Amino acid sequence: MSLIFCVDFGSTFTKAALVDTDTGELLGTASHPTTIDTDVLDGWDAIRAELEVSQAGPDVPVLACSSAGGGLRVAVVGNEELVTAEAGRRVALSSGGRVVHVSSYDVDVAALRASRPDVVLLVGGTDGGNAEVLLGNAKALCHDSWSSPVVVAGNADAADEAAAGFERAGVPFVVAGNVVPQIGVLDPQSARAAIREVFLAHVIGGKHLSKRTDFTAMVRGATPDIVLSAVEMLASGLGGEQPGVGDVVVVDVGGATTDVHSVVELDPEVADLGREVVATVPVSRTVEGDLGMRLSAVATVEAARESGMDLGSEAEVAAQALRGDPRLVPTSRVEVQQDLTIASAAVALALRRHCGRQQVTFGPDGRLLERSGKDLRAVSLLVGSGGVLRHNAARDAHAVLRAGTGDQMTGGWLLPQAPRVVVDRDCVLAAAGLLAVDHPAAAHALLSRLWK
Repeated sequence: MSLIFCVDFGSTFTKAALVDTDTGELLGTASHPTTIDTDVLDGWDAIRAELEVSQAGPDVPVLACSSAGGGLRVAVVGNEELVTAEAGRRVALSSGGRVVHVSSYDVDVAALRASRPDVVLLVGGTDGGNAEVLLGNAKALCHDSWSSPVVVAGNADAADEAAAGFERAGVPFVVAGNVVPQIGVLDPQSARAAIREVFLAHVIGGKHLSKRTDFTAMVRGATPDIVLSAVEMLASGLGGEQPGVGDVVVVDVGGATTDVHSVVELDPEVADLGREVVATVPVSRTVEGDLGMRLSAVATVEAARESGMDLGSEAEVAAQALRGDPRLVPTSRVEVQQDLTIASAAVALALRRHCGRQQVTFGPDGRLLERSGKDLRAVSLLVGSGGVLRHNAARDAHAVLRAGTGDQMTGGWLLPQAPRVVVDRDCVLAAAGLLAVDHPAAAHALLSRLWK
């Protein structure tokens, strides 16, 4: 038996799973409030002591991911607002970052600095195209004594010159492949890997979450990035007798944000229905910072009202209380129902923002059907995560998730129509993502708990 701890240092709770990597068996789970006010490893020590009593000894290795202390904050600096800046924003999200700033053309360094990014993603120009804006923005950062790490992922012909400037100025940087090598093509993988590299090398230690060196040694990436790796495996499997489920969507309802991850096979036959200069990609993630169960509860209710949902006056009162006391746990059935109502709105709105849309337009050639974004209608599995889903009855959790499904063609939303709905009650997504590289069979076995 080969054991390993998989730990997710969350913004509110630290969660751990003890896994047998030979079989993929889940041997134990535990959680503890994230001890951000002292040392983030204090909570982990309490969890480890609990699991070691009955399951493991003191020498079991640890793999971890983290979104504690605000997670990974990414700023995007690009050329055009609708092309490279938008492409950079999508790549930053898929890398597990929270996008805190997006600018195009000439960077406003003061505004960029005010957003307090951990990483700057510098993009711009197709390969062989415009290099002036990217190089100008690189020089502006150098002249303003910029100190946070920069990932250069723009015009390949300008990357070396930009890197040389950062080298002379003492700005930490990593060069990655162009996120938009040509118009209509989005290539996120190289930049996503570079952002993870920067997160591990500069961000984890820089947040001063722990005074102990073993924290930085155990962390493998930002939690959303690690989870997205698990979602990719959930969709594609490992081949042969270890299949995937096909198209899949994961919705994580948190206290401050609601994240949506999706892996969907794109249909090339309908590509001509879209008019996007930045291509839709099979693997994507969105973060809705105004949708959540505690710190963003009031914003969720307001966004629901603006979209035409009527949650009732009780939900507004409940949202105010939840924002004021983020650790409040509902006890009565009325309080639970209010929590579920807010969660349903967060799920419905987050899925609408993540998916594509289909609309009829009229032009010189007559009636046209236009489609933008990602078509989720054929998704076979919808997975929910987050405390509001794990800690409520299955029928209530499933009802929350189904609020974001169905044939919602009134607004043209390309939402999942009739997926199977499950809840990640054992938090296996983060654990599987951590195991995916070195222990893929164990990771697949963990993920199979979601659909078998």
